[in-house]
Amino acid sequence: MSAYSLLCTLANEIALLESTAATLGWDQETYMPPKALEHRAQQMGYLGGKGHALFTLRKFRLLLDKAEGEELQPVQAANVREWRRLNNRSIRLSKRLVEEFSIASSRAKAAWVEARKNSDFAQFAPHLDKLVQLTRKKAEKWSYTTEPYDALLDEFEPGAQAVQISTLFDSLRPQLSALAKEAVVRSAGVPAHALEGDYPVHLQQQLNREVAESIGFDFEGGRIDTTTHPFCTKLGPHDQRLTTRYDPKDFTSSLFGILHEAGHGLYEQGLPPADYGLPSGTFVSLGIHESQSRLWENHVGRSRPFWERWLPRAKEIFPALTLSLEDFLRALHRAEFSFIRVEADEATYDLHILLRFLLERRMLNRELKIKDLPQAWNEQFEDLFGLTPPDNARGCLQDIHWSMGALGYFPTYTLGNLNAAQLYHAAQQVPAIAEACAAAEYVPLLGWLRHHIHSKGATLTSGELITAATGSPTDASWHLAHLRSRFLG
Repeated sequence: MSAYSLLCTLANEIALLESTAATLGWDQETYMPPKALEHRAQQMGYLGGKGHALFTLRKFRLLLDKAEGEELQPVQAANVREWRRLNNRSIRLSKRLVEEFSIASSRAKAAWVEARKNSDFAQFAPHLDKLVQLTRKKAEKWSYTTEPYDALLDEFEPGAQAVQISTLFDSLRPQLSALAKEAVVRSAGVPAHALEGDYPVHLQQQLNREVAESIGFDFEGGRIDTTTHPFCTKLGPHDQRLTTRYDPKDFTSSLFGILHEAGHGLYEQGLPPADYGLPSGTFVSLGIHESQSRLWENHVGRSRPFWERWLPRAKEIFPALTLSLEDFLRALHRAEFSFIRVEADEATYDLHILLRFLLERRMLNRELKIKDLPQAWNEQFEDLFGLTPPDNARGCLQDIHWSMGALGYFPTYTLGNLNAAQLYHAAQQVPAIAEACAAAEYVPLLGWLRHHIHSKGATLTSGELITAATGSPTDASWHLAHLRSRFLG
Protein backbone atom coordinates (compact mmCIF):
# COMPACT_ATOMS: atom_id res chain seq x y z
CA MET A 1 0.00 0.00 0.00
CA SER A 2 1.13 3.55 -0.68
CA ALA A 3 1.89 5.91 2.20
CA TYR A 4 -1.18 7.93 1.20
CA SER A 5 -3.43 4.85 1.45
CA LEU A 6 -2.05 4.04 4.89
CA LEU A 7 -2.72 7.62 5.99
CA CYS A 8 -6.33 7.23 4.83
CA THR A 9 -6.66 4.05 6.92
CA LEU A 10 -5.40 5.84 10.02
CA ALA A 11 -7.63 8.84 9.31
CA ASN A 12 -10.67 6.58 9.03
CA GLU A 13 -9.88 5.04 12.42
CA ILE A 14 -9.58 8.49 13.98
CA ALA A 15 -12.88 9.50 12.35
CA LEU A 16 -14.61 6.50 13.99
CA LEU A 17 -13.38 7.68 17.39
CA GLU A 18 -14.45 11.26 16.70
CA SER A 19 -17.90 10.20 15.49
CA THR A 20 -18.35 8.06 18.60
CA ALA A 21 -17.47 11.06 20.75
CA ALA A 22 -19.89 13.19 18.72
CA THR A 23 -22.67 10.67 19.37
CA LEU A 24 -22.00 10.75 23.10
CA GLY A 25 -21.87 14.56 23.02
CA TRP A 26 -25.19 14.77 21.18
CA ASP A 27 -26.72 12.37 23.70
CA GLN A 28 -25.43 14.49 26.58
CA GLU A 29 -27.20 17.54 25.18
CA THR A 30 -30.49 15.76 24.41
CA TYR A 31 -31.36 12.62 26.40
CA MET A 32 -28.61 11.73 28.88
CA PRO A 33 -29.81 11.50 32.52
CA PRO A 34 -28.05 14.00 34.83
CA LYS A 35 -26.40 11.37 37.02
CA ALA A 36 -24.52 10.00 34.01
CA LEU A 37 -22.44 13.17 33.67
CA GLU A 38 -19.22 12.11 35.37
CA HIS A 39 -18.97 8.82 33.49
CA ARG A 40 -19.77 10.65 30.23
CA ALA A 41 -16.99 13.14 30.93
CA GLN A 42 -14.54 10.28 31.37
CA GLN A 43 -15.76 8.66 28.14
CA MET A 44 -15.28 11.91 26.24
CA GLY A 45 -11.84 12.42 27.71
CA TYR A 46 -10.76 8.90 26.75
CA LEU A 47 -12.01 9.18 23.17
CA GLY A 48 -10.49 12.63 22.69
CA GLY A 49 -7.15 11.45 24.03
CA LYS A 50 -7.20 8.27 21.96
CA GLY A 51 -7.89 10.12 18.71
CA HIS A 52 -5.20 12.67 19.50
CA ALA A 53 -2.69 9.90 20.23
CA LEU A 54 -3.36 8.19 16.90
CA PHE A 55 -3.05 11.43 14.93
CA THR A 56 0.24 12.37 16.62
CA LEU A 57 1.92 8.97 16.25
CA ARG A 58 5.45 9.08 14.88
CA LYS A 59 4.13 6.61 12.29
CA PHE A 60 1.63 9.21 11.05
CA ARG A 61 4.36 11.82 10.57
CA LEU A 62 6.64 9.34 8.79
CA LEU A 63 3.81 8.43 6.43
CA LEU A 64 3.24 12.13 5.77
CA ASP A 65 6.90 12.49 4.86
CA LYS A 66 6.63 9.61 2.40
CA ALA A 67 3.27 10.72 0.97
CA GLU A 68 4.65 14.17 0.21
CA GLY A 69 7.12 12.45 -2.11
CA GLU A 70 4.52 10.32 -3.89
CA GLU A 71 2.79 11.15 -7.15
CA LEU A 72 -0.66 12.28 -5.99
CA GLN A 73 -3.87 13.48 -7.58
CA PRO A 74 -4.82 17.12 -6.73
CA VAL A 75 -7.36 16.12 -4.07
CA GLN A 76 -4.92 13.67 -2.52
CA ALA A 77 -2.20 16.32 -2.45
CA ALA A 78 -4.63 18.74 -0.79
CA ASN A 79 -5.44 16.12 1.86
CA VAL A 80 -1.74 15.63 2.61
CA ARG A 81 -1.20 19.40 2.91
CA GLU A 82 -4.11 19.73 5.33
CA TRP A 83 -3.01 16.72 7.37
CA ARG A 84 0.42 18.29 7.70
CA ARG A 85 -1.05 21.58 8.90
CA LEU A 86 -3.29 19.86 11.44
CA ASN A 87 -0.57 17.49 12.58
CA ASN A 88 1.84 20.36 13.17
CA ARG A 89 -0.72 21.84 15.55
CA SER A 90 -1.71 18.59 17.22
CA ILE A 91 1.80 17.37 18.08
CA ARG A 92 2.25 20.46 20.22
CA LEU A 93 -0.49 19.28 22.61
CA SER A 94 -0.01 16.38 25.02
CA LYS A 95 -2.56 13.61 25.23
CA ARG A 96 -3.07 14.54 28.89
CA LEU A 97 -3.97 18.14 28.02
CA VAL A 98 -6.43 16.99 25.35
CA GLU A 99 -8.10 14.59 27.78
CA GLU A 100 -8.22 17.19 30.56
CA PHE A 101 -9.79 19.75 28.23
CA SER A 102 -12.42 17.28 27.01
CA ILE A 103 -13.38 16.26 30.55
CA ALA A 104 -13.54 19.88 31.70
CA SER A 105 -15.76 20.78 28.75
CA SER A 106 -18.21 17.93 29.45
CA ARG A 107 -18.53 19.06 33.05
CA ALA A 108 -18.79 22.71 32.07
CA LYS A 109 -21.65 22.12 29.62
CA ALA A 110 -23.74 20.44 32.31
CA ALA A 111 -22.92 23.23 34.79
CA TRP A 112 -23.81 25.87 32.20
CA VAL A 113 -27.27 24.37 31.60
CA GLU A 114 -28.09 24.64 35.32
CA ALA A 115 -26.46 28.04 35.70
CA ARG A 116 -28.41 29.45 32.76
CA LYS A 117 -31.63 27.95 34.09
CA ASN A 118 -31.02 29.62 37.47
CA SER A 119 -29.36 32.75 36.07
CA ASP A 120 -26.54 32.02 38.52
CA PHE A 121 -23.11 32.83 37.12
CA ALA A 122 -21.40 31.55 40.28
CA GLN A 123 -22.45 28.00 39.32
CA PHE A 124 -20.60 28.26 36.03
CA ALA A 125 -17.67 30.54 36.90
CA PRO A 126 -15.26 27.84 38.22
CA HIS A 127 -15.81 25.76 35.09
CA LEU A 128 -15.24 28.72 32.78
CA ASP A 129 -12.13 29.66 34.73
CA LYS A 130 -10.80 26.12 34.27
CA LEU A 131 -11.51 26.13 30.54
CA VAL A 132 -9.89 29.54 30.04
CA GLN A 133 -6.77 28.33 31.86
CA LEU A 134 -6.62 25.21 29.72
CA THR A 135 -7.27 27.26 26.59
CA ARG A 136 -4.34 29.52 27.42
CA LYS A 137 -2.16 26.42 27.81
CA LYS A 138 -3.25 25.21 24.37
CA ALA A 139 -2.55 28.62 22.85
CA GLU A 140 0.93 28.70 24.37
CA LYS A 141 1.67 25.21 23.05
CA TRP A 142 0.42 26.14 19.59
CA SER A 143 2.34 29.45 19.72
CA TYR A 144 1.01 32.64 18.16
CA THR A 145 2.13 35.80 16.41
CA THR A 146 0.82 38.57 18.63
CA GLU A 147 -1.60 37.28 21.27
CA PRO A 148 -3.15 33.98 22.45
CA TYR A 149 -6.34 34.69 20.52
CA ASP A 150 -4.44 34.18 17.25
CA ALA A 151 -3.91 30.50 18.09
CA LEU A 152 -7.60 30.05 18.90
CA LEU A 153 -8.82 31.73 15.73
CA ASP A 154 -6.60 29.42 13.72
CA GLU A 155 -8.56 26.48 15.13
CA PHE A 156 -11.83 27.76 13.67
CA GLU A 157 -10.75 30.02 10.80
CA PRO A 158 -7.30 28.87 9.68
CA GLY A 159 -4.99 31.77 8.93
CA ALA A 160 -7.06 34.44 10.67
CA GLN A 161 -5.44 36.68 13.29
CA ALA A 162 -6.92 38.80 16.05
CA VAL A 163 -5.57 42.06 14.63
CA GLN A 164 -7.23 41.33 11.27
CA ILE A 165 -10.58 40.58 12.91
CA SER A 166 -10.21 43.63 15.13
CA THR A 167 -9.48 45.87 12.13
CA LEU A 168 -12.50 44.43 10.27
CA PHE A 169 -14.80 44.89 13.24
CA ASP A 170 -13.50 48.41 13.92
CA SER A 171 -14.33 49.37 10.33
CA LEU A 172 -17.76 47.74 10.49
CA ARG A 173 -18.82 48.98 13.93
CA PRO A 174 -19.76 52.59 13.01
CA GLN A 175 -21.64 51.45 9.91
CA LEU A 176 -23.41 48.64 11.74
CA SER A 177 -24.26 50.86 14.71
CA ALA A 178 -25.70 53.60 12.50
CA LEU A 179 -27.62 51.10 10.40
CA ALA A 180 -29.00 49.33 13.48
CA LYS A 181 -30.13 52.58 15.11
CA GLU A 182 -31.94 53.70 11.98
CA ALA A 183 -33.53 50.28 11.50
CA VAL A 184 -34.77 50.31 15.10
CA VAL A 185 -36.27 53.80 14.64
CA ARG A 186 -38.01 52.74 11.43
CA SER A 187 -39.45 49.71 13.23
CA ALA A 188 -40.94 51.78 16.05
CA GLY A 189 -44.44 51.57 14.63
CA VAL A 190 -44.42 47.78 14.34
CA PRO A 191 -46.00 46.11 17.42
CA ALA A 192 -43.40 44.24 19.47
CA HIS A 193 -45.62 41.20 19.93
CA ALA A 194 -47.24 41.05 16.51
CA LEU A 195 -46.10 37.47 15.94
CA GLU A 196 -47.27 36.17 19.30
CA GLY A 197 -50.01 33.58 19.36
CA ASP A 198 -50.85 30.02 20.31
CA TYR A 199 -48.40 27.73 18.52
CA PRO A 200 -48.35 24.20 20.03
CA VAL A 201 -44.89 22.66 19.97
CA HIS A 202 -45.95 19.52 18.07
CA LEU A 203 -47.35 21.70 15.29
CA GLN A 204 -44.15 23.75 15.19
CA GLN A 205 -42.26 20.49 14.78
CA GLN A 206 -44.47 19.59 11.83
CA LEU A 207 -43.85 22.91 10.06
CA ASN A 208 -40.13 22.85 10.81
CA ARG A 209 -39.75 19.42 9.22
CA GLU A 210 -41.70 20.43 6.12
CA VAL A 211 -39.58 23.56 5.67
CA ALA A 212 -36.29 21.73 6.24
CA GLU A 213 -37.29 19.10 3.68
CA SER A 214 -38.27 21.79 1.17
CA ILE A 215 -34.78 23.32 1.15
CA GLY A 216 -33.16 19.92 0.66
CA PHE A 217 -32.40 18.50 4.13
CA ASP A 218 -32.44 14.69 3.92
CA PHE A 219 -34.28 13.14 6.87
CA GLU A 220 -33.12 9.69 5.81
CA GLY A 221 -29.74 10.95 6.98
CA GLY A 222 -30.74 13.29 9.80
CA ARG A 223 -33.26 14.25 12.47
CA ILE A 224 -34.41 17.10 14.73
CA ASP A 225 -34.37 17.08 18.53
CA THR A 226 -34.84 19.57 21.37
CA THR A 227 -32.06 21.20 23.43
CA THR A 228 -31.34 24.21 25.63
CA HIS A 229 -29.26 25.81 22.86
CA PRO A 230 -29.80 24.99 19.15
CA PHE A 231 -26.92 23.22 17.44
CA CYS A 232 -26.04 20.90 14.59
CA THR A 233 -23.66 17.96 14.83
CA LYS A 234 -22.47 15.25 12.48
CA LEU A 235 -22.38 11.69 13.82
CA GLY A 236 -21.33 10.06 10.56
CA PRO A 237 -21.41 10.46 6.78
CA HIS A 238 -25.19 9.89 6.70
CA ASP A 239 -26.18 10.98 10.21
CA GLN A 240 -26.75 14.70 10.68
CA ARG A 241 -28.47 15.89 13.88
CA LEU A 242 -30.29 19.23 14.17
CA THR A 243 -31.67 20.66 17.39
CA THR A 244 -33.78 23.66 18.29
CA ARG A 245 -35.80 25.04 21.20
CA TYR A 246 -39.44 26.10 21.23
CA ASP A 247 -41.47 29.13 22.28
CA PRO A 248 -45.20 28.24 22.33
CA LYS A 249 -45.98 31.92 21.72
CA ASP A 250 -43.71 32.44 18.68
CA PHE A 251 -43.26 29.72 16.07
CA THR A 252 -40.62 31.71 14.19
CA SER A 253 -38.10 31.23 17.01
CA SER A 254 -37.80 27.48 16.46
CA LEU A 255 -38.30 27.77 12.70
CA PHE A 256 -35.36 30.11 12.18
CA GLY A 257 -33.34 27.95 14.54
CA ILE A 258 -34.03 25.01 12.23
CA LEU A 259 -33.29 27.00 9.07
CA HIS A 260 -29.97 28.02 10.60
CA GLU A 261 -29.04 24.52 11.73
CA ALA A 262 -30.35 22.96 8.53
CA GLY A 263 -27.97 25.25 6.67
CA HIS A 264 -25.15 23.63 8.62
CA GLY A 265 -26.68 20.23 7.97
CA LEU A 266 -26.98 20.80 4.23
CA TYR A 267 -23.27 21.64 4.10
CA GLU A 268 -22.39 18.44 5.94
CA GLN A 269 -24.75 16.36 3.81
CA GLY A 270 -23.15 17.86 0.71
CA LEU A 271 -19.60 16.87 1.62
CA PRO A 272 -18.36 13.81 -0.33
CA PRO A 273 -19.47 10.85 1.86
CA ALA A 274 -16.77 8.59 0.41
CA ASP A 275 -14.18 11.03 1.80
CA TYR A 276 -15.57 11.03 5.34
CA GLY A 277 -12.67 11.37 7.77
CA LEU A 278 -10.39 12.96 5.17
CA PRO A 279 -9.88 16.72 4.72
CA SER A 280 -11.62 16.48 1.34
CA GLY A 281 -14.71 15.24 3.21
CA THR A 282 -14.51 17.87 5.96
CA PHE A 283 -15.70 21.49 6.10
CA VAL A 284 -12.99 24.07 5.50
CA SER A 285 -13.67 26.63 8.25
CA LEU A 286 -16.36 27.95 10.56
CA GLY A 287 -16.57 31.18 8.55
CA ILE A 288 -17.70 29.08 5.60
CA HIS A 289 -19.89 26.82 7.75
CA GLU A 290 -21.67 29.83 9.25
CA SER A 291 -22.12 31.30 5.78
CA GLN A 292 -24.30 28.32 4.93
CA SER A 293 -26.46 28.61 8.03
CA ARG A 294 -26.86 32.39 7.73
CA LEU A 295 -27.62 32.16 4.00
CA TRP A 296 -30.54 29.78 4.52
CA GLU A 297 -31.76 31.45 7.69
CA ASN A 298 -31.67 35.05 6.48
CA HIS A 299 -31.30 35.42 2.72
CA VAL A 300 -33.78 32.63 2.04
CA GLY A 301 -35.87 32.25 5.21
CA ARG A 302 -36.59 35.94 5.77
CA SER A 303 -37.30 36.76 2.13
CA ARG A 304 -40.67 37.72 0.67
CA PRO A 305 -40.80 34.79 -1.81
CA PHE A 306 -40.20 32.31 0.99
CA TRP A 307 -43.17 33.60 2.96
CA GLU A 308 -45.38 33.99 -0.09
CA ARG A 309 -45.11 30.22 -0.22
CA TRP A 310 -44.97 29.31 3.46
CA LEU A 311 -47.28 31.78 5.22
CA PRO A 312 -50.43 30.12 3.79
CA ARG A 313 -49.15 26.75 5.00
CA ALA A 314 -48.29 28.18 8.42
CA LYS A 315 -51.84 29.54 8.67
CA GLU A 316 -53.22 26.08 7.90
CA ILE A 317 -51.15 24.61 10.73
CA PHE A 318 -51.67 27.47 13.21
CA PRO A 319 -55.27 28.83 13.28
CA ALA A 320 -54.04 31.61 15.61
CA LEU A 321 -51.92 33.07 12.79
CA THR A 322 -54.08 35.64 11.00
CA LEU A 323 -51.60 38.31 9.86
CA SER A 324 -51.55 39.39 6.23
CA LEU A 325 -48.34 38.83 4.29
CA GLU A 326 -47.42 42.52 4.52
CA ASP A 327 -48.02 42.71 8.27
CA PHE A 328 -46.20 39.43 8.80
CA LEU A 329 -43.13 40.64 6.90
CA ARG A 330 -43.13 43.95 8.78
CA ALA A 331 -43.17 42.03 12.06
CA LEU A 332 -40.53 39.61 10.81
CA HIS A 333 -38.19 42.43 9.77
CA ARG A 334 -38.75 44.48 12.88
CA ALA A 335 -35.40 45.67 14.27
CA GLU A 336 -34.92 45.92 18.01
CA PHE A 337 -32.02 46.16 20.42
CA SER A 338 -32.52 42.93 22.37
CA PHE A 339 -30.57 40.74 24.76
CA ILE A 340 -30.42 37.28 23.13
CA ARG A 341 -28.03 36.75 20.21
CA VAL A 342 -29.80 33.76 18.62
CA GLU A 343 -33.07 35.71 18.56
CA ALA A 344 -31.55 38.97 17.31
CA ASP A 345 -32.62 40.50 13.99
CA GLU A 346 -30.12 40.86 11.18
CA ALA A 347 -29.68 44.61 11.71
CA THR A 348 -28.36 44.20 15.26
CA TYR A 349 -26.87 40.69 15.16
CA ASP A 350 -23.27 41.55 14.38
CA LEU A 351 -23.09 43.87 17.38
CA HIS A 352 -23.66 40.78 19.55
CA ILE A 353 -20.63 39.17 17.93
CA LEU A 354 -18.48 42.26 18.43
CA LEU A 355 -19.33 42.17 22.15
CA ARG A 356 -18.19 38.57 22.54
CA PHE A 357 -15.00 39.11 20.54
CA LEU A 358 -13.99 42.02 22.76
CA LEU A 359 -14.61 40.06 25.97
CA GLU A 360 -12.92 36.87 24.76
CA ARG A 361 -9.72 38.74 23.93
CA ARG A 362 -9.71 40.39 27.32
CA MET A 363 -10.21 37.05 29.10
CA LEU A 364 -7.44 35.35 27.15
CA ASN A 365 -5.06 38.30 27.64
CA ARG A 366 -5.69 38.27 31.41
CA GLU A 367 -7.19 41.75 31.22
CA LEU A 368 -10.55 40.45 32.51
CA LYS A 369 -10.98 38.14 35.48
CA ILE A 370 -13.69 35.50 35.17
CA LYS A 371 -15.44 36.70 38.31
CA ASP A 372 -15.81 40.14 36.73
CA LEU A 373 -17.31 38.84 33.46
CA PRO A 374 -20.98 39.62 34.27
CA GLN A 375 -20.18 43.25 35.05
CA ALA A 376 -17.93 43.61 32.01
CA TRP A 377 -20.60 42.04 29.81
CA ASN A 378 -23.26 44.43 31.08
CA GLU A 379 -21.04 47.48 30.66
CA GLN A 380 -20.08 46.51 27.11
CA PHE A 381 -23.70 45.69 26.29
CA GLU A 382 -24.78 49.11 27.53
CA ASP A 383 -22.14 50.71 25.30
CA LEU A 384 -23.23 48.83 22.19
CA PHE A 385 -26.99 48.52 22.69
CA GLY A 386 -27.94 51.16 25.23
CA LEU A 387 -29.45 48.43 27.43
CA THR A 388 -28.41 46.54 30.55
CA PRO A 389 -29.30 42.82 30.70
CA PRO A 390 -31.79 42.20 33.52
CA ASP A 391 -30.06 38.96 34.58
CA ASN A 392 -27.15 36.74 33.63
CA ALA A 393 -29.34 34.26 31.74
CA ARG A 394 -29.99 37.05 29.25
CA GLY A 395 -26.42 38.24 29.61
CA CYS A 396 -23.15 36.35 29.82
CA LEU A 397 -24.79 32.93 30.35
CA GLN A 398 -26.89 32.85 27.19
CA ASP A 399 -24.48 31.00 24.85
CA ILE A 400 -23.21 27.42 25.05
CA HIS A 401 -19.90 28.15 23.31
CA TRP A 402 -17.76 29.04 26.32
CA SER A 403 -18.92 25.91 28.16
CA MET A 404 -17.59 23.95 25.18
CA GLY A 405 -14.26 25.73 25.47
CA ALA A 406 -14.89 27.23 22.03
CA LEU A 407 -13.23 30.59 22.61
CA GLY A 408 -12.38 32.09 19.22
CA TYR A 409 -15.52 30.74 17.54
CA PHE A 410 -17.75 33.83 17.73
CA PRO A 411 -16.03 35.99 15.08
CA THR A 412 -16.86 33.32 12.50
CA TYR A 413 -20.55 34.27 12.75
CA THR A 414 -19.87 37.71 11.32
CA LEU A 415 -17.42 36.25 8.81
CA GLY A 416 -20.28 33.89 7.95
CA ASN A 417 -22.64 36.82 7.42
CA LEU A 418 -20.18 38.48 5.06
CA ASN A 419 -19.61 35.26 3.11
CA ALA A 420 -23.34 34.44 3.01
CA ALA A 421 -24.25 37.78 1.42
CA GLN A 422 -21.46 37.48 -1.14
CA LEU A 423 -22.31 33.89 -2.04
CA TYR A 424 -26.04 34.58 -2.31
CA HIS A 425 -25.40 37.58 -4.55
CA ALA A 426 -23.12 35.51 -6.78
CA ALA A 427 -25.68 32.70 -7.03
CA GLN A 428 -28.41 35.20 -7.98
CA GLN A 429 -26.41 36.21 -11.03
CA VAL A 430 -27.42 32.86 -12.55
CA PRO A 431 -30.87 33.54 -14.12
CA ALA A 432 -32.25 30.07 -13.43
CA ILE A 433 -31.34 30.36 -9.74
CA ALA A 434 -32.79 33.86 -9.42
CA GLU A 435 -36.04 32.75 -11.07
CA ALA A 436 -36.31 29.66 -8.87
CA CYS A 437 -35.67 31.61 -5.65
CA ALA A 438 -38.32 34.14 -6.68
CA ALA A 439 -40.74 31.20 -6.79
CA ALA A 440 -39.43 29.80 -3.47
CA GLU A 441 -37.88 26.81 -5.22
CA TYR A 442 -34.41 26.16 -3.85
CA VAL A 443 -33.09 23.07 -5.64
CA PRO A 444 -31.00 25.18 -8.09
CA LEU A 445 -29.55 27.28 -5.25
CA LEU A 446 -28.61 24.18 -3.28
CA GLY A 447 -27.06 22.69 -6.40
CA TRP A 448 -24.93 25.81 -6.87
CA LEU A 449 -23.73 25.62 -3.27
CA ARG A 450 -23.06 21.90 -3.62
CA HIS A 451 -20.86 22.57 -6.65
CA HIS A 452 -19.01 25.68 -5.44
CA ILE A 453 -18.75 25.05 -1.68
CA HIS A 454 -19.85 21.66 -0.32
CA SER A 455 -18.13 19.34 -2.77
CA LYS A 456 -14.75 21.01 -2.26
CA GLY A 457 -14.39 19.95 1.38
CA ALA A 458 -11.16 21.41 2.78
CA THR A 459 -9.16 21.03 -0.43
CA LEU A 460 -9.11 24.85 -0.78
CA THR A 461 -8.66 27.47 1.92
CA SER A 462 -11.73 29.51 2.87
CA GLY A 463 -10.29 32.51 1.00
CA GLU A 464 -9.63 30.44 -2.10
CA LEU A 465 -13.11 28.95 -1.90
CA ILE A 466 -14.90 32.32 -1.73
CA THR A 467 -12.75 33.78 -4.48
CA ALA A 468 -13.36 30.79 -6.75
CA ALA A 469 -17.12 30.89 -6.13
CA THR A 470 -17.69 34.65 -6.35
CA GLY A 471 -14.72 36.06 -8.24
CA SER A 472 -13.27 38.05 -5.33
CA PRO A 473 -12.14 37.65 -1.70
CA THR A 474 -14.59 38.21 1.14
CA ASP A 475 -15.96 41.75 0.92
CA ALA A 476 -18.15 43.29 3.64
CA SER A 477 -19.93 45.56 1.17
CA TRP A 478 -22.37 42.82 0.09
CA HIS A 479 -23.53 42.23 3.67
CA LEU A 480 -23.95 45.95 4.34
CA ALA A 481 -25.84 46.37 1.07
CA HIS A 482 -28.14 43.49 2.01
CA LEU A 483 -28.89 45.00 5.43
CA ARG A 484 -29.56 48.46 3.96
CA SER A 485 -31.89 46.98 1.34
CA ARG A 486 -33.82 44.93 3.87
CA PHE A 487 -34.10 47.48 6.68
CA LEU A 488 -33.64 50.91 5.11
CA GLY A 489 -34.83 50.40 1.54
